Formats: sequence, C-alpha cells, structure tokens
Amino acid sequence: MKRMPLIILLPALFTACSETTSEPVTVVEQPVGLVYPVTDTVDHVDNYHGTSVPDPYRWLEDDVRESEAVSSWVGDQNKVTFAYLDTIPERANINKRMKELWDYERYSMPEKEGGVYFYSYNNGLQNQDVIFMQKALDAEPELLIDPNTWSEDGTVALASYFPSPDGSHVAYLVQDGGSDWRMGKVINVDTGKELDDQLDWLKFTNISWAGGGSGFYYSRYPQEEEAEKFQSLNKNMTVYFHQLGTAQDLDRVVYARPDFPDWGPRAVVTDDGKHLIIVISVGTDDRYSIVHLDLTDSAAEPEMIIEGFDYDYTPVGNIGNELYFRTNDGAPKNRLITINVDQPARENWREVIAETEDVLDGVSMVGGKIIASYMQDAKSVVKIMDLEGKETGAVELPGIGSVAGFGGKMDDPETFFSFSSFNSPRVISRFDVSTGAVEVFKAPDVAMNPDDYVVKQVFYSSKDGTRVPMFISHRKDVVPDGNTPTLLYGYGGFNISITPSYSTTRLTWMDMGGVYAVANLRGGGEYGEEWHQGGTKANKQNVFDDFIAAAEYLVAEGYTKPERLAIFGGSNGGLLVGAVVNQRPELFGAAIPAVGVMDMLRFHKFTAGRFWTDDYGSSDNPDEFEALMAYSPYHNIKKGTNYPAVLITTADTDDRVVPGHSFKYAAALQAAQAGDDPVLIRIETRAGHGAGVPTDKVIDDYSDKWAFLLRNLEMQLPEGFGE
Repeated sequence: MKRMPLIILLPALFTACSETTSEPVTVVEQPVGLVYPVTDTVDHVDNYHGTSVPDPYRWLEDDVRESEAVSSWVGDQNKVTFAYLDTIPERANINKRMKELWDYERYSMPEKEGGVYFYSYNNGLQNQDVIFMQKALDAEPELLIDPNTWSEDGTVALASYFPSPDGSHVAYLVQDGGSDWRMGKVINVDTGKELDDQLDWLKFTNISWAGGGSGFYYSRYPQEEEAEKFQSLNKNMTVYFHQLGTAQDLDRVVYARPDFPDWGPRAVVTDDGKHLIIVISVGTDDRYSIVHLDLTDSAAEPEMIIEGFDYDYTPVGNIGNELYFRTNDGAPKNRLITINVDQPARENWREVIAETEDVLDGVSMVGGKIIASYMQDAKSVVKIMDLEGKETGAVELPGIGSVAGFGGKMDDPETFFSFSSFNSPRVISRFDVSTGAVEVFKAPDVAMNPDDYVVKQVFYSSKDGTRVPMFISHRKDVVPDGNTPTLLYGYGGFNISITPSYSTTRLTWMDMGGVYAVANLRGGGEYGEEWHQGGTKANKQNVFDDFIAAAEYLVAEGYTKPERLAIFGGSNGGLLVGAVVNQRPELFGAAIPAVGVMDMLRFHKFTAGRFWTDDYGSSDNPDEFEALMAYSPYHNIKKGTNYPAVLITTADTDDRVVPGHSFKYAAALQAAQAGDDPVLIRIETRAGHGAGVPTDKVIDDYSDKWAFLLRNLEMQLPEGFGE
C-alpha cells in the first residue's frame, strides 16, 4: 500500500487600520557598496488580543502575478542580487563541479503492477525524470512518459505516477511552474497513448486504483477563481471516483464533509481491492480519523472506525477483514496493530509489533512477511518478521545511512529498497523475501569515491540538557582546525526525520573544502512523538535552542569559528534560520533561509498555511499568539543590529509558503542591517516550493548559494577545483 501525501512545508483576531501600496522608487547606498532598493512602508497595524503589531510591508503579500508594484520590487531586488553574485568569479567553478557530480544515471525504486516494473530514470542532467517500464527484470527498458517534452524551460514536471493493478494504465499528476496544484492524466501502457481523461483542481492528493483497474479514487478541491488560485485557503477537499473514459464532471462523490471544511480526506484501496480506507487529516501532523468502505458491497456506506484526530494511524495492508495500521496510539515510538472491520471497537484491536526503544518508521507486508524499518539514533535498521510480529531476520546495511522502499504485495516474492548516506549515492537493491538474498538492481556511477569522505555521528547537549544527535561529514583530506568553513543544516518540525542521504549539492560543498553538519532537532520524528511535540507550539523555542547549541558545539570542538560558520534551512527550516539569526546574530558568518515561513502571525491566512497550526499554533489563540510573537522572524528583526551575511531565497510561484513571507522579511532585514554584510534576496521565476524544479535551475540556485557562502566565509577553493 502507498503512503498518504503530506501537506508539509520537501503546512487572528485583528483589526486592520489604513493600508496603501506604492512602488519602491528610491535607493539607498550601503556601507559595502551595495545599492538596495528602498521598500516603501505603509501605515498598517493589526490588533492581536489587545496588542498592536505594525506590519509596514503588508503590501508585499500581494501576488506577484497580479501586482505591478510587487513585480517591480522583485525585479529591482533580483538586479541587486545577481549583480552581486556576478562579482564572484569562483561561481563558475562551483557550477561546473556541481554539473560534473550531477551527471550520473539515477533510478527510483521499481513499482511492480501486473508483472510490469515501473520506475523513474534520469540520464544525468535531464531537467525532469522520465518513466520507464520493464516487462521483466532482464527485459529491455521502454520509455513510457517523458516530461522533458512538455515545456521549453523544463518547468512543467511529472509530480507522481500510479500504475493500475493490472499494469495496463498509469495515472499521473502534472505540476506546472512549481505550484502545488496538479492536473491528472492517464496513459495506456500498451499503446503509449494518452487518454482524453483530464482531472483538474487537484492538490495534496494520491491516486488509488480500484481492484479491477476500471478507475481510481482521488481527492480534489472545489474550483476557484483563477486570480485567487495561488493564495486562497484550501477547504472542502472531497474524495471522488473517476471511471476511465469519462469526463471529470461525471465523477462520483465517495466521501464529502461540507460540515467540516477543514478536513482533508484521502483514499487508499487495499491490495486485494476489497476495502477502501479513507484517511482524514486536519493538518500536517500524523493524526488521523479513519473511515472504511466495504468495496465488495455496492450498498455499503462509508463508516468511521476511528474518530478524533489524536494519533497516527497509517494504513499498512490487510489480511481479509483485518486492517493493519502503524500507530503511535499508546506507543510514542510506534507499534503495529490490526483492526477488524467487523469489530472495530478499540477493545478488539490486536497488537502485532510492540513499541521498542527505536522508532518504528516504516512497515510493509510483502511475500507473507512483515518488513519493519526502524530509526536508531536517526539512522536505519531493518528487521524481517513473520505475520505475528516475531523477528526472523534482518537486512544488513553497509553503514550509517537511510533506507526507503520495501513496497509490494502479500503475494510478491520480491521487493526493492534503496540505501544512501552523505557519502553514498542511492543504490537500488532487490530483496528476495523468502531467502533474504540481496542483489543490486541499479547502482550509480558517480564522479566521486565514497572512501574520500568522513561521515560520523556525535551527540551534544542543548540548553536544557537534552541529548541531541548530529551528523558531521567532510573530505578526509580536510582536517578541521577551528577555522574550517562549516555549513550547519536543520529543520526541526512536522515530525519529519532528517536522516543521512546523498546530495550532489552537499558533496559539492564538501569538495569546496567545507564541513557539512546536520543537527537532528526536536520537532522532528527521530525519537518519536515525544521528540516531535518537544518542538511544537509553546515548545518551539527548544528547536532554536537545539540549533544554537549545535553551532556552539562546532565552535567549541574546534571545527570552526563564528565568522566561518553558516546556517541553512528551507521551508520550516527557513523559519528556523530566520529565528536563530535574530536571536544570535554574532554566532554566524552567513545564513541562507530558503522559502521560509517568516510571518508567524499570518501564515495561516494563505493556501495550505492553515494546516501548519498543528505544529505552530495560531495567532487567533491568545496564548499561542504570545509564543509566536516571541520568535516570528519578521517581527523580531531589530534595527541597528549587525546581522551576518544573509541570502534569502524564494520563488514567485511558491503557493505552499507564499513568497510574501520572504519579501517582507527581506525588506525589514535590509532596513535594519547596521553592519557591512550583505542582505540579499534571490527570487526564482517559474518555480515553487521546490518540487518539480528543473535540474538546470537547481544547479544554478545552489551554485549561487555556495558562491555567496564562499565570499562571505572567506573560503578558498582547493587547487584545480572545477577546472
């Protein structure tokens, strides 16, 4: 069975006073010689529970596609930023080395349906992955879908694909310009022809085929006005069934709850085609209500079998009428239970795998076995169990790293998984469930030697004494001496675990002579639900304390010094960087907050932002307002402060974290900067929150980021680098 898509950042009682907008028309010269556009301010004040909060840059929230003033501001800022980046000659060498490392064949894990293997492939520098199929493991691959033909600039992407159970069709979702909105299409596998079927107004949906492959279940939102499409709140998600060969307006409503417009239902069909499980969320937390529909009875109605959004119930599979769920109900580090649809009451639940000291991260049921993936101090361990939860074996892994995969069906004799680490590109392997044999299916040929790099894990103490893990990687010939340029990455939210994985961009940084560190902060899922909750709402300051303590550890242990220490994070990690720069500006030499949530009082007013109140809280709540106001990056910038060099990045079509967050933050930080270090914003065009961005744009983006760090950390590239 397939996991649900998450509405994640990879989701007020106020009175408005006067508000006007005008275009920036003047400039101001900075001490470093940069000439920033002066961003006009407006006299706008909001009242939150008796507290007046000015918002002088409110006009920058307007959609860049609709506002001439905001569009002009974006153009002026980009001129300054790219003029600065153009003065860094090493930028070309960085770009060249990154392209060399990026130019290798990449594969996804095969998905087997109807005896046909489907997988994505990239030959190296293709802007978008293509989809291949093989009718046997030793058969010649056949090209099925090539998104690189969909647009000249490579910004129309394949977001995801879903083969039918008989392997005859593939439904897929198309993403345009980085937006979260999707268009659904279907292709005939035998003929390679696209069907006339087209589904619109899809967002945060999966597709789950009916057992016979005649159609599929999906979720969609109501149609909106085009002008509101990229900023309005998303409400009233509904589950539909689409019959192949019919128009979308004929699709049958399967589950709708207009009485609860904030609910987000998504449907999954069990592998035997007999049960429809509707997983309902109200935010980004893994806390669900579960609805069941008996697909063997045409008169059956959806029945809620788990009510209330208190715990995670992730569907794993079924045996007959017993549904298997991974849950943190009664187990903060997760366990596996079964629920019989004929007797769904809690007292009839059965525990199959009990909670352990390690986090039960993933569970699948393949070949008559249970495959359980655990996180042990943020790295992977995989165990094989029988259907009663008794351990019968393990999958040996080559070292510190992360695994993914192990999908399949109960009658499949095989499954596939991937392994990667900071110094190890993703290797796809086939696992024979009956014998335990592992053989490589696809291994990359990369212009690097894993043995040239060091990957280790350390532990440090946060402000309150909490033990926090951190991974540290660098080239073996780089010996940290207290002066080594170091990049510290963090996320810390939404129960997302940051585990070791390979990245061309990170490897490029290490080849530049830098140390790369990843701190596993509270708010993530590395140690289960208690670790997650320890970094949410009123506890959010713990995340910032953990990150600051990681930076202090790197300095105290002789890796680097503040002038040569940079921090980086995206989305929720962009919020992290913005908050920490405000709290400890003297601790860092440079910072890159990417697509960050910077206005913590208004994030829930736009698109998917309302889902994030699970983690952040809401300014509508008086107590939560106080906590948000205490760290909100936009609201805690202090004029006259010597801030480190900051490169803010966002995209004009980001409808996950709308770019107004970064626009307002950049304007406020430029106006407040008292030091000589630059405060720049790089605004990508025809790109969104990160997914679907063409390869060439990604390489250019990271080349600019690493060049900015090279200049501001006073790095010297190794001899011959990028030549």
